Amino acid sequence: MRVNALARRALPTVLGTTLFSLAVMAQSGTPAIPAEAQKAAKTVRPEAIEAHMRHLSDDKLQGRKPGTPGYELAAQYVENQFKQLGFTPVGKSYRQAVPLRRAQVVEEGSSMSLTRRSADGLDGPAQTLTYGRNFILSPQFGRATSEVSAPVVFVGFGVSAPELGYDDYANIDVRGKIVACFNGAPASFPSNQRAYSGSAKQEVAAARGAVGIITFSLPTDMRARIESNAPRNRLPTYRWVDPKGQAQRTYPQLKVIASMGDSTARTLFAGAEKTFDQARIAATQSKPQAFPLNLSVRARTQTELNDGLVGENIVGMLPGTDPRLKDEYVVYVSHLDHLGITRPLKSAPADSINNGAHDNASGVAINLEAARLFASLPKAPRRSVLFVAVTGEEMGLLGSDYFASNPTVPKDKIVANLCLDMPFFFHPLIDIVPYGSEHSSMVGAVNAAAQFVGVQIAKDPIPEQAVFMRSDHFSFVRQGIPAIYIKSGSTTGDTRDGTKLNLDWRATVYHTPKDDMNQPFDWSAAARHVQLQFLIGYLTAQADERPVWNKGDFFGTKFGR
Repeated sequence: MRVNALARRALPTVLGTTLFSLAVMAQSGTPAIPAEAQKAAKTVRPEAIEAHMRHLSDDKLQGRKPGTPGYELAAQYVENQFKQLGFTPVGKSYRQAVPLRRAQVVEEGSSMSLTRRSADGLDGPAQTLTYGRNFILSPQFGRATSEVSAPVVFVGFGVSAPELGYDDYANIDVRGKIVACFNGAPASFPSNQRAYSGSAKQEVAAARGAVGIITFSLPTDMRARIESNAPRNRLPTYRWVDPKGQAQRTYPQLKVIASMGDSTARTLFAGAEKTFDQARIAATQSKPQAFPLNLSVRARTQTELNDGLVGENIVGMLPGTDPRLKDEYVVYVSHLDHLGITRPLKSAPADSINNGAHDNASGVAINLEAARLFASLPKAPRRSVLFVAVTGEEMGLLGSDYFASNPTVPKDKIVANLCLDMPFFFHPLIDIVPYGSEHSSMVGAVNAAAQFVGVQIAKDPIPEQAVFMRSDHFSFVRQGIPAIYIKSGSTTGDTRDGTKLNLDWRATVYHTPKDDMNQPFDWSAAARHVQLQFLIGYLTAQADERPVWNKGDFFGTKFGR
């Protein structure tokens, strides 16, 4: 009776995911999987995944923070695994150095004040704000001291996406001004486009000639508030630097980059053409908006800069066998780093080592086992396959962005990327969310692998988490390379709610010392992740043609070659 009841409850979910899967499959052919690849996939070893994870998340690695002895131990382990599998270095070494710049705001030397314009057009007295309570500043990577004084313009979400029928900047000139905007992006956007647009505010503001940016959260977005993130916001920030010493993914035109607390942000709208609540309502209705605020901001950011840290990516290659295609590459990535040692937990046990078992010893372990499946083939695939354990993901996707921008093989010969990060195997793997598959022809390989493994294709159950932007595959998307990032779906096969399990884990375990091997991992589910990784990459490496972006795709149009 219980089984039948569960089946009835699960039927709508199964039917929904099946129909979604069929709709996606209709867009692309599903290639056949050769017998030798099927045979290799069936030899996956759950115990090997567990062994890799136990080694990489052991206390002796002290949380694998880049630049520490613990990270070096992890790097040595991965390098030795590549050697044992017969994967070769690209060039003379398995290592790729990643030069990093550390930047931290000096609070004592930093400040912000507001000056309002009165009804008679005269400036009132300056209102000095309190650091950490009213505002937080981001460091400046190109200068030790940055100062600016400019009028403030409100620009909605700070999003310019004409291709999605939305542009907050369409009817306003922000040159020489500081822009203020809500965090996030319009709810009307598709999930992945929304995630990207919400992350690109600085880039858009700088391109429009703004000299600074202030962001603040909608009242319903508790995760983005500075009140919630003050300790993390005060940590050092890192960027990789080019041979000329220029920090990348920075916008020197923006002389102040600030986050503002909710109550302080509301006061910005005093005397403006709309109140905070009117602007909030328009934002929740996905309506573009922009208007001047009745004030100016003076800000000073003092930054302590240090270029002493060098991270390392670990790169191993299985050379291809086709005379024409062997100089093209399918690249696997998983981040090797984690947070290192932090403050002890307040509750027992008072652990301070962030072991990062799930985040992301799991992804590295699964990719290592997938690499073994490649090495076990009687003949290597036609294209070459690279496995890269990247550094600095927790610092902002730095190792993968460095590799994708400065690959150890010709960039135009990288045809596809497969990423794995926290795949979430705390329950049986019944359905998957293949982030990125809807954007390119890689959907065919995804569908073929899913059919073989016996999993359904599901939609993103947590679009508000902006997962598509939050791991290393997006570094490759930025370079115009189609990418796939697979995570478990929400179907558990029993009465548990997979989405709730995921969100609860993120709320209580994620980025804490609790993420160790004392968790209820499902090793059979982990093994299915290996099979998926292996088969998608194998089919991509074997195909006559390299993957292509779908015609008119948002990311293909923005970044594609």
